Amino acid sequence: MTKKAKKNNSTFLKENGNDTGVEIISIFGEGDQNNEKIPEEIGILALRNTVLYPGVVVPVTVSRKKAIRLVKKVNKGDKILGVVALKNPNVEEPTAQDLYHIGTLGHILKTINMPDGSMTIIIQGRGRFEIQRFLREEPYFWAKIEGLPEKFPMQYSREVKALIASLKEAAIKILKLNPDIPQEAQIAVDNIESLPFLTHFLASNLNAELHEKQQLLEISDGVERATKLLELMLREVQMLELKHEIQSKAHSDIEQQQRDYFLRQQLKVLQDELGDEAGGVKIDELRQKAAQKKWNEQVAKHFERELVRLQRANPASPEYAINLNYIELLLDLPWGEYSEDNLDLKNAQRILDEDHYGLEKVKERILEYLAVLKLKKDLRGPILCLYGPPGVGKTSLGRSIAKSLGRKYVRMSLGGLHDEAEIRGHRKTYIGAMPGKFISSIKKAGTSNPVMILDEIDKIGADYKGDPASALLEVLDPEQNSTFVDNYLEVEYDLSKVLFIATANTLDTIHPALRDRMEIIEISGYTTEEKLEIAKKHLIPKQRQENGLTARQVSFSDSAIQTIIENYTRESGVRNLERKIGAVMRKVAKSVALEEPYAKKITPEVVEKLLGSPTFDKEIYENDEIAGIVTGLAWTATGGEILFVEASLSKGKGKLTISGQLGEVMKESVTAALSYLKAHAHKYQIDHRLFGQYDLHIHVPAGAVPKDGPSAGITILTALASAFTQRKVKEKLAMTGEITLRGKVLPIGGVKEKLLAAIRAGIKEVILPKRNEKDVKEIPAHYLKDLQIHYVDTAQEVLSLALLSQKVANAIEFEISENEKMPLNA
Repeated sequence: MTKKAKKNNSTFLKENGNDTGVEIISIFGEGDQNNEKIPEEIGILALRNTVLYPGVVVPVTVSRKKAIRLVKKVNKGDKILGVVALKNPNVEEPTAQDLYHIGTLGHILKTINMPDGSMTIIIQGRGRFEIQRFLREEPYFWAKIEGLPEKFPMQYSREVKALIASLKEAAIKILKLNPDIPQEAQIAVDNIESLPFLTHFLASNLNAELHEKQQLLEISDGVERATKLLELMLREVQMLELKHEIQSKAHSDIEQQQRDYFLRQQLKVLQDELGDEAGGVKIDELRQKAAQKKWNEQVAKHFERELVRLQRANPASPEYAINLNYIELLLDLPWGEYSEDNLDLKNAQRILDEDHYGLEKVKERILEYLAVLKLKKDLRGPILCLYGPPGVGKTSLGRSIAKSLGRKYVRMSLGGLHDEAEIRGHRKTYIGAMPGKFISSIKKAGTSNPVMILDEIDKIGADYKGDPASALLEVLDPEQNSTFVDNYLEVEYDLSKVLFIATANTLDTIHPALRDRMEIIEISGYTTEEKLEIAKKHLIPKQRQENGLTARQVSFSDSAIQTIIENYTRESGVRNLERKIGAVMRKVAKSVALEEPYAKKITPEVVEKLLGSPTFDKEIYENDEIAGIVTGLAWTATGGEILFVEASLSKGKGKLTISGQLGEVMKESVTAALSYLKAHAHKYQIDHRLFGQYDLHIHVPAGAVPKDGPSAGITILTALASAFTQRKVKEKLAMTGEITLRGKVLPIGGVKEKLLAAIRAGIKEVILPKRNEKDVKEIPAHYLKDLQIHYVDTAQEVLSLALLSQKVANAIEFEISENEKMPLNA
């Protein structure tokens, strides 16, 4: 080129996309440094993120002391130094191993001293060179080099001209797709005709990686270097076109989002002015809370989908509130959060003993659970079912178990529940949808392993809305509840670490499959001695506190407590006992408040004065002076009770009358007992004609109370045998058991409750089926110390024990007509 051409082609190009972030000044020239003399030794300047090409001018900021010393020395001489790039631009103090070995000779055109002590130098690239070896690194890099010739063609063939045109075309496309580059750059590119300078100029301004620019410099053949540059430029064109296409597609969406944002901001300002809270929610805050959750990948993906759906929804739409409530539930649940179990077995035993007197079987089971958990470190929560009459402490026992374990305590009342959705939850698309009771209780507890009390599980109902008892099968199955799915939650939640404790008054109404999933632990009623201890340790201090009294103001003697137990309550538990103690406390509190004189020590006489006449008689068994009256034992939901079976004969035609509101099972027991007695009348000296000439009436007192159950057979048989023989029944004797037509005595249930009822009623002897002996062995011996138990297998043994040989006073003299004859088994 001529000097005039060089002058016309000189331009300044500012490239914001350059990786150095500095202004690059390119001077157009021939770029032919092949004839320039290359020194054998030269100082080396290492540059970060920049590759210097021959013929190109770049400004460089020098801040390292080593580099500043080199620039100052060179600037005083021929102003020629070697420029190489750093392999790793993050190295603060580079060594010889951190430098590329192929670089470009640089001619310092100008130096500028900066206020901070650094220097800015403007360097023009000359010929390429290769470092043979480093001579020294201090006080700056000094190396022996060898020049590398440039192999560009002198005459341009058609292929080279096409290559030049392709480079220019690619450069112009990049300029058009990148709005940050000034339009003057296109004019500069059009005016370059030299292949070497065009290649080096475009390579300097190319947005490529440092190692790719270094590879270009290391290629000796000029056409090959230009071809490689064209590949990199075409790749850049493709990236810019793809970016432009994406931006074009997103443009309309962005405009709509900006419009929505602008409107929401206006709405927020109006709401702030009106005093209303903003309807929107910060998605980032929800996402930050989610990042702290210990849920699995499936739940995380589900949450993200719901969050995106919330983000797209209009805050004014009903779906927005539904989605927001759902997301907040997901965040509120304690995913993978467990309270640490207190595995101190002695401490647990102490707490259980302090809170509850007796209940040894339940305490032992809890300690077993803790022992296994301590040894294994991980254990699925068992499903326990505490079964027994009301008032024996089943529900409060759950709180004590939670306290001993150090777990959270939640109680779920199932009595009267008849909607399956209460267990599994509603679909969240329904209006007013809510999660089920289990998920709600877990949320309330704040941990995934609470002690959960399922109260009154035997009183679950069922109607057209579903069967909740069947829905409980999944929850209370240790093999399934680790993947419990609530309809509202829609994802699996692990309930296997929850310690479920169900309570029930009766097992008959529990679904058989549900009952099979639970470990039944029977809690029987308390004896008088146990009630006395419970009242002294728990009930009296509690009622004293609730009524604002102190131990100095009122105290109870043991005889007073026993009087309340025996004369004013008749129950298996202690609920009514607590009420009566509370009634005494209230009357004392009234006297204290009115400053009236009162007895601070409660005695049996004071109890009768405060509570009135006794509600129950201590001795309630009937005497044996009348034939046909026998004491039986029965189980009820409130514990054991005694009942009387009365048999009466009157002149007639053999009619049988049954009264006392008996159920079908007890009516069958009457029929079976009567049939057995007819078949074996000769064994007991009964004239078979009596069955046809006298009417029989079987009655169980308290006719307004329904009675049923398979345990009154031997009681009815004894009453019939006493009536037909007019023999006395042994005094203070009670019995329970079923009978067959062959005279076999069958086992019954509720043994402990029945025996405790017999003790409360003053019974001294009890007849039980032989097969119930194992149940008696489980009852602590001190409960039965004043009770004699007879075990029988046959009806003959029952009558031998129950009937005395002497007849009752005023025994009936049967009148038998000789003219009437009837079969023995009529």
